[in-house]
Amino acid sequence: MAAATSPTFDQMMRSVRDGAPSSVYLLHGEESYFIDELVRRFENILPENERAFDMTVVYAPDTTPGAIADTCRRFPVTAKRQVVIVKELQSVDSRWRSKLCAYLEKPSPTTLLVMASRGEAVKPAEVVKAVKKGEGVVFESTRLRPAAIAPTIEALVRNAGLHIEPKGIAMLTDYIGVDAAKLYNEIGKMAMILGKGATITPESIERNIGVSKDYNNFELIDAIASKDARKAFAIADYFAKNPKPNPTVVTIAALFTFFSDLLIAHFTKDKSPSGLKSALGLKWDVQLKKFSIALPNYNAFKVIEIISAIRKADVQSKGVGSRQNAADLLHDLIFRILTCQGDISF
Repeated sequence: MAAATSPTFDQMMRSVRDGAPSSVYLLHGEESYFIDELVRRFENILPENERAFDMTVVYAPDTTPGAIADTCRRFPVTAKRQVVIVKELQSVDSRWRSKLCAYLEKPSPTTLLVMASRGEAVKPAEVVKAVKKGEGVVFESTRLRPAAIAPTIEALVRNAGLHIEPKGIAMLTDYIGVDAAKLYNEIGKMAMILGKGATITPESIERNIGVSKDYNNFELIDAIASKDARKAFAIADYFAKNPKPNPTVVTIAALFTFFSDLLIAHFTKDKSPSGLKSALGLKWDVQLKKFSIALPNYNAFKVIEIISAIRKADVQSKGVGSRQNAADLLHDLIFRILTCQGDISF
């Protein structure tokens, strides 16, 4: 029986490598990258000599549910199972999809049916229920959330047979963000260049991906945490000269996350390294260092004032209530952070 929860992308990839034991796979959801990658793997699941007779790829708008069901009920010619792939399921309406339910509930054991809906979840719900009733697999491809980026990088690096330094994770998180395609492609590129067993370092990221190891959000936050004004403004100047890989909105978001966590640290009773790591959800001691440095430099009142300034800068960076360019906004924000007095009115 199919699992009640949606499998992960890695679980799906392993399933395809193991021959895709289920008769029906429904791939749907917002993040198209994962769906495209899985479809590509399914397209290559049969040996090349079996594809001519036992591989059928159709586009939902160009066919009918009845034609798909008829194709699926055919017997394979040379392979143990034929493969039928239906693309662009998002381009047909709910009534069209509902007409597949009868087949989905009782699929042919000699056919592997893959249905892909890129960019949106499949409706109506009865289609998903029908797949599950027929013991098929439903994979919902959701967009990466900010909190999931670092664990995803770790998993990708581990699966590629590589290691990565904590600062490298921070650099990739800042540079790539929630762009799943870019994340997988960059890790894949590093695996090809460095080879199995190697460690991804800030230097190798700078050399092969183009992210500066000295001028990035990770280093900016370290500079602000220690109140190193010279370094903080030097990084801001670098960002101003290289705006494309260093968008101000991303930097502001990184600053907001840091100071929000710093506020949590202030109100955490157990301020031992283990207590702070637990409260902030940190994995490595090196991640804790900037908080240990920042705590005496920014009391809770200052942090509240800074968070307010960051929120205002975030709105202004999106063109609301300010005519300043992004570089000037960031300079002003850094100045306000470094000089804040903690004047809070209640």
